[in-house]
Parts: sequence; structure tokens; C-alpha cells
Amino acid sequence: MNDFEYERRFFCHALPAEYRKGNPPELVIQSYYVHSNNYVLRVRLTSRSINLVMDCDTYPIDVLHNYRDAFSHAYVTVKGPASLGTRYEKEMEIDTRIAAELITRGGDTVIKNRYSVWIAEDGWNVDVFGATNAPLIIAEAARSGPVTNLTIPKFCLTEVTDQPRFSNESLAASPFSRWAGEFEAELSEKGPSFQQVFGTNKMGD
Repeated sequence: MNDFEYERRFFCHALPAEYRKGNPPELVIQSYYVHSNNYVLRVRLTSRSINLVMDCDTYPIDVLHNYRDAFSHAYVTVKGPASLGTRYEKEMEIDTRIAAELITRGGDTVIKNRYSVWIAEDGWNVDVFGATNAPLIIAEAARSGPVTNLTIPKFCLTEVTDQPRFSNESLAASPFSRWAGEFEAELSEKGPSFQQVFGTNKMGD
């Protein structure tokens, strides 16, 4: 089994309605107990039966308290440092009740709706964040090997694959709301950027 994940990640302002229609998201709550120098220990809860709008008032611990019994899957995950879209990851499924207790008792949390969409030849995950990370949207394309010659949809504004501040563990500790203005100003000044080391980027519709 390959214990590495391969992905490219992109900053977005919106997920087009065509990808939301008839495509209910998966609700994800994650808590990070170690997130230092890109080493991570994470507990994750997921549900496809909870439909919530992600905004600045959607707090993960409140949601967990209100919908505790609606979570269907839970995992413990360890990750190593990322480099050029490649990262060690090992995951194990655990009891949702244990995961809920762990998340309630500690760690830095993230909440998001995850939409799974198919674009060109790739499956994508598009994460719409809530709480102190709202209104951040990150799209990621993942494969079983390096993500090369990728068709990048036009709603992806710039690539953030190798920007650690956009990793989920960094967002748990230093939420997007703290530095969103700085990033938007940087994007406006420098313009979009896409990695050139992954073969040929094809800009989609």
C-alpha cells in the first residue's frame, strides 16, 4: 500500500453552482493534537447527513454537541512534511464516539463542507470552511501518483500547493480570518501563480 498522498491545492473565491447542484457535501470536523514543522496527528469526524451552511458562526464544537450522533465515520491520521505536492499519510478508522470525546477534550479544530466533483480526468475535493476560516475555499486534485499535466478549472484563482499556511493544520492554529486581507492584497499585487514543475498546466473552462 502506498502511504503517500499526492495532491495539488488551489485558492478559490467560490464553487460554481453547477458543482453544488445535486451534490450534497460531506461535513468534516478535524482536531489537530500535533502540528509542528509539518508533522501532524489528527482526529477526523465525517457525516453526509448533516447539512449546514459554512459561515463565521459555524463553530465545530457547537456542531459536534448538536449533531454528535449523526457522524458516521471517524479516523486518526498521522502525516509527515509535504514537498512538491507529496506527503506521507497513514490513517486508521476509529469509533465515532471515541473521536467525538477526543475532539471535545482538546486540539485545534477545523470545520468544513467537502464537495467531491469530477473535472476533466480528475476527481477533486473542494473544501468550504466555516468558523474562523470562513469564507475560505480550497480545491484539491489528488491522485495515486504525482499530479502532473493537470486541467485546472477557472474557479481556481491561484495555486497554494506549497504554501504551508493553507494546510488544514495551519488553518486550525492560525485561521484564514487573521491574514485574509494580507493574502488578498498579495494576490492582487502579484497576480495568480501556478506551479510549473508538474508538467503542462491546462486551464479549463
